[in-house]
Amino acid sequence: MGPGNRPLDMEWLEDFLALAETGNFSRAAEARSIAQPAFSRHIRALEEWVGVDLFDRSAHPAALTPAGRRFQPLLQEVLAGLEAARIKTRAAHDLAAASLSFAATHVLSLTFFPRWLASVEAGLSMGPIQTISDSSRACEDLMLQRRVQFVLCHGHAGAPGRLDDAQYPVQRLSDDVLVPVAAPDADGAPRHALGMQQSPSVLAYSEASGLGRIMRSIQDSEFGKDFAPSLSVVFTAHHAALLRTMALEGRGLAWLPMSLVADDLRSGALVDAGAGGWRVPVEIRLYRQLAVMTPVAEALWQLVGGASAP
Repeated sequence: MGPGNRPLDMEWLEDFLALAETGNFSRAAEARSIAQPAFSRHIRALEEWVGVDLFDRSAHPAALTPAGRRFQPLLQEVLAGLEAARIKTRAAHDLAAASLSFAATHVLSLTFFPRWLASVEAGLSMGPIQTISDSSRACEDLMLQRRVQFVLCHGHAGAPGRLDDAQYPVQRLSDDVLVPVAAPDADGAPRHALGMQQSPSVLAYSEASGLGRIMRSIQDSEFGKDFAPSLSVVFTAHHAALLRTMALEGRGLAWLPMSLVADDLRSGALVDAGAGGWRVPVEIRLYRQLAVMTPVAEALWQLVGGASAP
């Protein structure tokens, strides 16, 4: 807005530069592809907006006044800045449209996500990828706040989460299983075992953990109502990776995803604390936003829909 809060038409600025270059109203109007009377009105309206005369009309060709000479380089700088802003803004939009944003639980960001992403990239050209690794609850928050396009996490039909309750679309990408594991003693037997002690020491998941939600939801139906009271919880954490470290140190037994501890079981660093039982099958799931997403995100969703595990 200018003096008296008059609106400014951006076309007037280009008209000013055309007249400053030619010094001739007819040629400038022709270059701008508008009629000369309308062009002259534009120049007068700009002068009214600025509050001073910009051209000396008594001169032939029309010449810039001292105010006009001062205005010209400042205007050129402004228009160049606006063009740069337009280019950078469109570039940012194009980059965002080509990018993907994921929230993944800690354990899957370490184990499953890198391999799965490599397989997806083989069938889809993707731009930049942003991944946030956090607890299941925090990942759900990011999705509910529309700050990510996808959430990768474990799931179980008997333990619905907030995204299930809100009916977010979901694909099962693969299967996993929670295995009770513990460090071995000198004879190779688990230091903490189920069915061998009255109250085995347990490394448990916190309330923010999706695996913890699954364990709490299914333990009565899967293991009996006397199961939970028979455990002695000695340590609690959000992340399976931390529980694995504590289990390796012999602090207790923990239900850990096979995707995390398969190598430990093969090497003997951890052993099955349930003699092959007490296992909990789980799914590896990908949730997506409810609303229509960018083309690359929609293409990824279509791709995983046809390539997810049977």
